[in-house]
Amino acid sequence: MSVVAKKDKPLHSLFAGATAGAIEAFVTYPTEFVKTRSQFGGKKEGPIAIIKDTIRTHGVTGLYSGCMALVIGNSAKAGVRFLTYDYFKQQLSDSQGKITAPRSLLAGLGAGMTEAVFAVTPSETIKTKLIDDAKRPTPQYRGLIHGTASIIKQEGILGIYRGLFPVMMRQGANSAVRFTTYATLKQLVQGTARPGQPLPSAITFGIGGIAGLVTVYTTMPLDVIKTRMQSLDARVQYRNSFHCAYRIFTEEGLLRFWTGTTPRLARLVLSGGIVFTIYENIMKVIA
Repeated sequence: MSVVAKKDKPLHSLFAGATAGAIEAFVTYPTEFVKTRSQFGGKKEGPIAIIKDTIRTHGVTGLYSGCMALVIGNSAKAGVRFLTYDYFKQQLSDSQGKITAPRSLLAGLGAGMTEAVFAVTPSETIKTKLIDDAKRPTPQYRGLIHGTASIIKQEGILGIYRGLFPVMMRQGANSAVRFTTYATLKQLVQGTARPGQPLPSAITFGIGGIAGLVTVYTTMPLDVIKTRMQSLDARVQYRNSFHCAYRIFTEEGLLRFWTGTTPRLARLVLSGGIVFTIYENIMKVIA
C-alpha cells in the first residue's frame, strides 16, 4: 500500500511537532514516572504500589519528579521527529508524492534515530536519574538544573548520553512502527471517506492511539534496557547494553523485558492520540 506524502513546510512541522510534544509530555507524565520506577532493578513493584508510595512520601507532585526534563526533551523530540520524518518521507516518495509502507518504515527509522541523538538521550538520561534519585531516602539532586549540572560534573558530558545505543534502537523502532501504522490506518480510513474530506479529531485520536498500542508491545524490551542503562548504578552493574540484556534475561527471566508495559501502554496510547491530533490541527491552522 502507498501513502501520499504531502509536502509540509519544515518550520511548520517543527513548530506543530514541538507544541504537540510538550503538551503530551505534561499530560501523560505520571504514567512515564510509574513506568520508569517499575523498570529499575531490585524489588518488583506494581503501578498502584508505586503511586501510593510516591504520594505518601512526596505528595502528588512526586509523580512529576523529573517532569521538566521530559517536557523540554519531548518538545524537542517531537519537533525533530516530525521535521525529519517529513524530510525523509519526501526524499523517499515517488514522482506522484506516494510512499510505500516499507519506505515509510525507513523514514520513521531515520527520524527516530535522529531524535535519539539530538533530543531523546540527554533528556531521558536526566529524567531517569532524577526519578531513580527521588526514590532514595536522601535525594542528591534538587531539581532539573542542579541535577543536570551534577551529572555533567560527576560523569562529564557523556554522562547525559548514557544508553545512547538502546535509545537509538528504541526511538528508531518506535518511530518506524508508529508512523507506518498511523499512515497506513489513516490511508485505509480516508479510503472510505469522501475525497478531500478531513478526518474528524476523534478518528485521528483513535488511529494515533492504535499506533501507540502497536508500538508499545514491539519495542518494550528496548525500553527496559534503556532505563537500566540510564539508572544511577548502571556504570557499576553493566558493561554495555548487550551485557545489560544478558543479565536481565539470565537473572530475571524473559518477561522482565515487558516490565512497565501497563503504564507505558497508557502513556503511548494517550500520547499517540494527543500528538497526532494536536499536530494535524496545528498544521491545518498554520498551513
